[in-house]
Amino acid sequence: MNKLYLLLLITIFFSQNTQCQDRVTGRSFATRSEVIAENGMVATSHPLATQAGLKILQAGGNAVDAAIAANAVLGLAEPTGCGIGGDMFAVVWDAKTEKLYGLNGSGGAPSGMSIEYLKEKGIEKIPAYGPLPVSIPGAVDGWFTLHERFGKKPMSEILQPAVDYADAGIPMTELIAFYMELTSRRFKDYPNFADVWMPDGHTPRKGEIFKNPALARTYAKIAAGGRDAFYDGEMTKTMIDFLNEQGGVFTKKDFSSHRSEWIEPVSTDYRGYDVWELPPNGQGIAALQILNILEQYDIAEMGFGSAEYIHTFTEAKKLVWEDRAKYYADMKFAEVPVAELISKEYAKERKKLIDAHRAGRSYTAGKLKDGDTIYLTVSDKDGNMVSLIQSNYRGMGSGMVAPGLGFMFQDRAELFSLDKNHRNALEPGKRPFHTIIPAFITKDGAPYVSFGLMGGGMQPQGHAQIVVNLIDFKMNLQEAGDAPRMQHFGGTEPTDAADATMTDRGKLALETGIDYETIRELMSKGHEIIYNRGGYGGYQAILYDAEKGVYFGASESRKDGQAAGY
Repeated sequence: MNKLYLLLLITIFFSQNTQCQDRVTGRSFATRSEVIAENGMVATSHPLATQAGLKILQAGGNAVDAAIAANAVLGLAEPTGCGIGGDMFAVVWDAKTEKLYGLNGSGGAPSGMSIEYLKEKGIEKIPAYGPLPVSIPGAVDGWFTLHERFGKKPMSEILQPAVDYADAGIPMTELIAFYMELTSRRFKDYPNFADVWMPDGHTPRKGEIFKNPALARTYAKIAAGGRDAFYDGEMTKTMIDFLNEQGGVFTKKDFSSHRSEWIEPVSTDYRGYDVWELPPNGQGIAALQILNILEQYDIAEMGFGSAEYIHTFTEAKKLVWEDRAKYYADMKFAEVPVAELISKEYAKERKKLIDAHRAGRSYTAGKLKDGDTIYLTVSDKDGNMVSLIQSNYRGMGSGMVAPGLGFMFQDRAELFSLDKNHRNALEPGKRPFHTIIPAFITKDGAPYVSFGLMGGGMQPQGHAQIVVNLIDFKMNLQEAGDAPRMQHFGGTEPTDAADATMTDRGKLALETGIDYETIRELMSKGHEIIYNRGGYGGYQAILYDAEKGVYFGASESRKDGQAAGY
């Protein structure tokens, strides 16, 4: 009897304790508390990059200065996700003008590259690796363009933390060590790869100190010589000579003429909140299209993780993916009907195609007028906020590593279509369709959340899920990122023919945390459920609470990231 009584007391205690925890957290998804600070916040995918950004803020720099400093450290510490051989995009909230600014820091195809050139060589699809998928790296020019307009500290001071880490070394984290070793299996015999990332015959292991003196010299030259040191100097010649020796078709003018572009962010109202993305050549408006369809449903009533919600979300994504494949492209080269695509009226028409009881097998684009990445966000004491994303594509990139420079070139040109009738068709100087997208939310014209989520085609799906988690399911900033995610694979891609259409239901990946009864119900609707380890992105976010005058920061548990403030 005494044992039964004791067991009953223990059961009651743990039951009450769990209920108490639920009242505090709201749900059980959050892996840690939000970070809260008054004077500034930095959230990146690597703790030492976060600390580099904080150091700049504490020394009197602003959010743009800190974002550049953090990005430079990430190029050293997380080369499997980013680097100065890649592109970048940013959304900046400027407290002085009380306005959002968008920057497209992506590069175009070299002037010698064309569909005809590739077809003459018998190439029917741009390869993933080597010199042919390399487009002009836009990150460095993006940094200097951001800094020229909004920066405060000199670039020499901003890049110094990255130079110091590259010279002295940085401890390799477990996750990045894992991806580095995987990457080396493909690239170990490529020119100069082993010199940089396998100096001891293997990639850096967990806890080992990794040094990249070549990158330290490159950063130092950029800090001293500005963007021209990269795009119009001796370093440029080194890059071009190497790429062309490998089979590329680059000219000095391809580099020297490259410029980032200031663009207007676009938005949709989602239940009273304005969600902002950048227009194509990126895929940001796909998140807005998904949200416009979801807004027509009572998502909160469906409940997080329910079969009804997951099914509705998946079908909305499928519809949007067909538009993404057909319409998204460099708007300097192609007419992209952005206003129509993100309109509420268009979303109402598309929603009619969704069957609540059955997964769609075949969708087409609407009839209109006709890898891996890092994400970071920073805020400062003056109210400025930066949402920045940067990537090489396919994790580390093309495999092309110019001698003595310490970084790999991106392979974004792989995302061009070789169908000359496609909006995203390869043309000299044209920017390819791009997957990396920064995001922002405003409320009543004031800054609210700066956020992003890396991961190729996961990004617009992830953006929409974060917004739904925050607004429909009332999750806090940390929980919104830690909650189980879904990702649908399949549908037409921007590299396919212009008249391609979805012909099967694709596959639906569900993260651990979705219960089995829900999975069975989804299968009964015709969804093919798969297990996908590690493919759900990496999220960072900063929320500004105007009433309390503080920033909330979050960095999800799937990566090594950290949010920290002061």
